[in-house]
Amino acid sequence: MTRKWDLTGIESWEAARYPVGISCPDAGNAVDYITGGWRSERPVWDAEKCKNCLICWINCPDSSIVVEQQQMTGIDLDHCKGCGICAQVCPFGALDMHLESEFTRGDA
Repeated sequence: MTRKWDLTGIESWEAARYPVGISCPDAGNAVDYITGGWRSERPVWDAEKCKNCLICWINCPDSSIVVEQQQMTGIDLDHCKGCGICAQVCPFGALDMHLESEFTRGDA
């Protein structure tokens, strides 16, 4: 039996609303849930500095580096949790971490 969680209005939930011990038992379910909402820092990509070595893509634990035709094209901020690994491993300084508070809601 597959159980789907009702996450309607999650953006406005208060702490008491979150289910205790929530789990996502279905394989491959991360795509279905926006998990970047608790991020305190976000990576900012400088395409001019990027050499498409894809070291960031290899090391990203959330698969948030978007690659098309072997070229980095952006960052999936819906799933990026702001760990900063991408910025740490980039040998060209193409990724920098910035406080989430520097951005208004909806900025990419």
